[in-house]
Amino acid sequence: MTKPSLPELLHAAVTAVGGTERPGQVSMAETVAEVIDDGSHLLVQAGTGTGKSLGYLVPALAHGERVVVATATLALQRQLAERDLPRTVEALHPLLRRRPQFAMLKGRSNYLCLHRLHEGVPQEEEEGLFDQFEAAAPTSKLGQDLLRMRDWADETETGDRDDLAPGVSDRAWSQVSVSSRECLGASKCAYGAECFAEAARERAKLAEVVVTNHALLAIDAIEGAPVLPQHEVLIVDEAHELVSRVTGVATGELTPGQVTRAVRRAAKLVNEKAADQLQTASEGFERLMELALPGRLEEIPEDLGYALMALRDAARTVITALGSTRDKSVQDEDAVRKQALASVESIHDVAERITNGSEYDVVWYERHERFGASLRVAPMSVSGLLCEKLFADRSVILTSATLKLGGDFNGVGASLGLAPEGTASEDAPVWKGLDVGSPFDYGKQGILYVAKHLARPGREGTRSDMLDELAELIEAAGGRTLGLFSSMRAAQSAAEELRGRLDTPILLQGEETLGELIKSFAADPQTCLFGTLSLWQGVDVPGASCQLVIMDKIPFPRPDDPLMSARQKAVDEAGGNGFMAVAATHAALLMAQGAGRLVRASGDRGVVAVLDPRLATARYGTYLRASLPDFWYTTDRNQVRRSLAAIDAVAKAADEAKAGDEA
Repeated sequence: MTKPSLPELLHAAVTAVGGTERPGQVSMAETVAEVIDDGSHLLVQAGTGTGKSLGYLVPALAHGERVVVATATLALQRQLAERDLPRTVEALHPLLRRRPQFAMLKGRSNYLCLHRLHEGVPQEEEEGLFDQFEAAAPTSKLGQDLLRMRDWADETETGDRDDLAPGVSDRAWSQVSVSSRECLGASKCAYGAECFAEAARERAKLAEVVVTNHALLAIDAIEGAPVLPQHEVLIVDEAHELVSRVTGVATGELTPGQVTRAVRRAAKLVNEKAADQLQTASEGFERLMELALPGRLEEIPEDLGYALMALRDAARTVITALGSTRDKSVQDEDAVRKQALASVESIHDVAERITNGSEYDVVWYERHERFGASLRVAPMSVSGLLCEKLFADRSVILTSATLKLGGDFNGVGASLGLAPEGTASEDAPVWKGLDVGSPFDYGKQGILYVAKHLARPGREGTRSDMLDELAELIEAAGGRTLGLFSSMRAAQSAAEELRGRLDTPILLQGEETLGELIKSFAADPQTCLFGTLSLWQGVDVPGASCQLVIMDKIPFPRPDDPLMSARQKAVDEAGGNGFMAVAATHAALLMAQGAGRLVRASGDRGVVAVLDPRLATARYGTYLRASLPDFWYTTDRNQVRRSLAAIDAVAKAADEAKAGDEA
């Protein structure tokens, strides 16, 4: 029997999911197949509506070797595991003559821990464990969630937090889950044979396709101990998120509360001298943190250096003591000891990392209104780590709707440690970029309007001219507006001001769960939704409910952001342009994502309005505009008002016709 061709396979898969074949999808699938065959690397930009999931799944399944697909969002993980993969596998089965297995794999804390569920949570003030079900009042929200999880444990096959509906708070979940450091290990645990996390790992070992997340991919790369099964192909979807997710995993944190918890957990399990040493070090650290002012620490102050060395040394003493003393009076001592050890090791590792001081690390103080001060350390850059760990021994395909910034892939490539496209280098692997475009006609479906007449946004103070412009645009559009703001304060003040001026309902992020807000926004075309970061990337509302996307200003990182400003300075000192490499790239990525909220289907029409004149007047404006979809561009405010009113009139007429048909 002849081997089925890629177009045949793709056609079968697209038909099975009820989709339409797109030229961009075909081009993507063919290039992915070539890259997998020759073991090279690819960055591929595939616009909304291309069908990029099938563009990489079909050639990966046809190849027949194990593939890991890493995504950033829960929504895409679920779409792959529950919709795209089952249908694609079934559709390809008659052609491939095999039915590839697939599995989902996440970090251990995402799975219910049966030991913690049945034996209780290690208690911090007393010896042993306590029964969290008895401790929580059955009438409280926490108590109800815990009882519901106990029932769910008997019926769930996966123990995966994301399969629990409705979901529970982080506080409730922490009562029934453990981190990898706290886990006793399957061989030592009474519930090891039934463990959900271990079962997920076993399924992954047998699967041809393993769906995971960026965080687990980062842990696999950073910690050296393999978490993911051996694989020949790695596909990173939503790849524009990868650098920030890896940075998050590689960031360490120390807080007084965290240190106090570790002292309490270890106190009963070690000799008095070791416990006192950690207690004294903890008090010294806490006193210092009370005086901590937010900002980067280019050098570690002497008093902080001493406090960290005291913490590190005391933690090391406790770790040694935890290994040698046993106390049979402590109920389920192994679990209590493991949690104590995990807490103290975490403190030791961060204190030692900051004390050792690396030119490649950035250290800063942060202050949070609710949680107080924290000391944080993050890598200046993760590009070297990614280049070394990501691209070795496997073919890597990175894809997203936004990878091409300023007209090429080199900005994103540099953040991954790659040399410019087409450049041969001993240290960096060879790769190629591919832009398969979009099935949408952006020039006819959307307008990019820059409010060139407005004053430049200042760092502080209200922008009354911007609020006037915003109100007029919303009125012209008849509502239907997604407002993307550069800060939560800006979103709140705009919502407050415009609720007093307009009859249009305005929803505000934080006043309800994100899912509920998006549902309400989609259901009522007259409504506006205002918010910040997660709305720039997480909203998919096709149709007439979202015909105007507003950006209040170019979303550069805050000048006082310690990590971003340190990265910018490092590029400048190396002879590069730090502003363009860091701040402008950050803004371009967010703006490309934000502008992508407008056109989600072939019938969508609307305007992306940027209320920041710098996009039209500043030199970097050209680079930022080149990163956005190819909308028709204007700075004419009257033209935009007429266009919005016309789009609104068409949408209203369609609504009336639909209502008439239903009547």
